[in-house]
Amino acid sequence: MDNSQKKSYFLLLLASAIWGFAFVAQRVGMQYMQPMGFNAVRFGLGALVLVPLLFFGFPGKKPQPILKGSPQQLLRAGLMTGLFIFAGSTFQQSGMVYTTAGKAGFITGLYVIFVPLIGLFRGLKTKPTIWVGAALGSLGLFLLSGKGWGGIALGDGLVLVGTLFWASHVLAVGYWVHKVNPLALAILQFIICSILSTIGAFFFESFTLEGLQNSVIPILYAGIMSVGVAYTLQILGQRNAHPAHAALILSLEGVFAALGGWILLSEGLTVKGAIGCSLMLGGIVLAQIGPRTPRKSSGH
Repeated sequence: MDNSQKKSYFLLLLASAIWGFAFVAQRVGMQYMQPMGFNAVRFGLGALVLVPLLFFGFPGKKPQPILKGSPQQLLRAGLMTGLFIFAGSTFQQSGMVYTTAGKAGFITGLYVIFVPLIGLFRGLKTKPTIWVGAALGSLGLFLLSGKGWGGIALGDGLVLVGTLFWASHVLAVGYWVHKVNPLALAILQFIICSILSTIGAFFFESFTLEGLQNSVIPILYAGIMSVGVAYTLQILGQRNAHPAHAALILSLEGVFAALGGWILLSEGLTVKGAIGCSLMLGGIVLAQIGPRTPRKSSGH
């Protein structure tokens, strides 16, 4: 392993840690704001952070033409992916009210397994390890949720539904990413998610300046660090990293979410829950053995 690869793996690990700790920020933000209001601000902020990269490029790399393909293609791509992010983030953020940051991180990581399973409906082939990974993930979720035979706890269930939309988002991005400018798509989808969240918050939630002020730090972290910084680190890190190794490193965000919840929020895990997390992480890793699973574009 040369120095460039070591640097790349470090950048990817840092991105994974930022995304993992973002679940802590989301959890804290729910103490002062409601889900769609929180998402409206953080995704709008995240889009603004990425705009300079669209015009000036990443360090050491020239910017791509903003319009790669037609404006209509970019708009369709942004609407589709933005809708999926809006749905995924709304369910995820709503679930964060009732569950822990660690649980949410591991459950969200199941999108890696859901992507090829949903792809079956589009005629895409899958591999045997996906089914084993899905079985491990399901068993892990059963143990982690802690409801026994009574089903999945409310918060965990909401995050799980959101994960289905994250997986659909990955497939949508995979379809559009070679037809339009990827960074322009990322910014547009975040803007659309922010607009939809704003509309939803206006009709269904209450919004106060005091709540926004109390949520400044979680919002800044979730918007600037999780979207802007981590997205950039992922792009830079994947330049010299083996795709399979990159996917495995990025899948550690669930571990960092649990670590962050434990350190910053004093969240604990039962023995059964810890076993469940281990099984889910094993399923996620197993699902990435072989052809690479696409990575969602920083939708946390």
